[in-house]
Amino acid sequence: MPTKPYKFLSALTFLVLNPALAQQAAPDLSGCTQIADSALRLACYDHVAGVSPTPAAAAAATSASSFVKVEREVEASMDLSPAKSRGFSLADHWELDREHRRGVFNFRPHNVNYLMVTRTAHPNNEPYRPFRNLADITTDLSRNELVYQLSFKTKAVEGIANKPVDLWFGYTQDSFWQAGNRKASSPFRETNYQPELMVVTPLNFNVLGMHASYLNLGVVHQSNGQASTLSRSWNRYYAQVGLERAGFTVLGRVWKRVNESASEDNNPDIVNYMGRGDLTVTYRSNGHDYSALLRRNFSTDRGAVQLSWAFPLAGHFKGYVQYFSGYGQSLIDYNYYQNVVGLGLLGTF
Repeated sequence: MPTKPYKFLSALTFLVLNPALAQQAAPDLSGCTQIADSALRLACYDHVAGVSPTPAAAAAATSASSFVKVEREVEASMDLSPAKSRGFSLADHWELDREHRRGVFNFRPHNVNYLMVTRTAHPNNEPYRPFRNLADITTDLSRNELVYQLSFKTKAVEGIANKPVDLWFGYTQDSFWQAGNRKASSPFRETNYQPELMVVTPLNFNVLGMHASYLNLGVVHQSNGQASTLSRSWNRYYAQVGLERAGFTVLGRVWKRVNESASEDNNPDIVNYMGRGDLTVTYRSNGHDYSALLRRNFSTDRGAVQLSWAFPLAGHFKGYVQYFSGYGQSLIDYNYYQNVVGLGLLGTF
C-alpha cells in the first residue's frame, strides 16, 4: 500500500529534527539478492555498502585475478546506472555539475506537467457575476473543471563569468477549463501565466541532516491576462534553497513582492493570502512521488496546503491525484478559500 502523505511528512520531520541520524542513506541491497553466485553476491553487498570485501568476496576476486573484474560483474548484474542508483536528483534537474550539463537552450521540465479533472466544493462565482449579468447569463460555474499545468525551463547562459552560475528562463501556465459547463459555452474560466528568470548556483554542505544542493535567486511575474475587475497580477523577487536526502527533496523559498502604485494594483492584499514564501517536500520511492506544498502568512493566519501523489502507469505518464485546501489555487481566487480534489495524468518528459 502506498505511503500516505501524513506518514511521509512525519518521516521528514523526524529526519530534520534528528541531525544525529546517520548522514548516509541506507544502501539499497535489493539488486544483490538476484545474483546467483554466492561469492559475487557477497561482493555485491560489500560493494554497495562501501566496506572492505569479506574473505569470501576477496577469494572470488583473487580467483578472478582482480577485484575490479568482480566489481564490473556485480555492477552488470545490478544495473548500477545513475538513473537507477540515484533516480531523481537536484543535480540533474538543475544541471549543477559537469556530469549533468546539457548546454544552453535545451528545453526541460520545470514544475510538474499535468492534466486532471477537478471538483471543488464551492466555486467562486462573484468575480464573474457582473459580466454574466451583462451577457444575460444566469448559469453559475460548474464544480467540475479540466485543469492543466504546462511548465518548462531552458538555460540561457551557462557558467556566468567562468563561475558555476547559470541563468535560466522558466515558464509555467495553469488553465482552468469549464469543459462540461455547456450552458455557459464551456469557457476557460481562468489562465495564469508565470514567466521567470533564475540565477542558479550549486551548494555543497549539510544542514539538519540533509545535503544543500543549490541556491536559486529569481524574479517572477504572474498574471491572468484579464482586464477591469477580473485582472490579477504581481511580481516577486525570491530566494530558494534545495535540500535532498535518501529520496526526499525539500525546496524552501522566501519572496518579496514588488510594490505597485495604488492605481495599478489589482490585488494589493495578495500577500495576506499567499504569504511570503512556500515549502515543497517530495518523497520518491519505486516510481511513486508524494509531495506537499505549504504556504502560510502567520500574521493573517491564511495560506494553503496542496498534497499530491503520482504513481506509475506507462511510458512517460503517471497517474496523478491532487488535493488543495486554502487560498490561491488560481490568481482570481487568491482571496477565496477552496477545497479541490483532482485526478488525472502527469507527464515525465
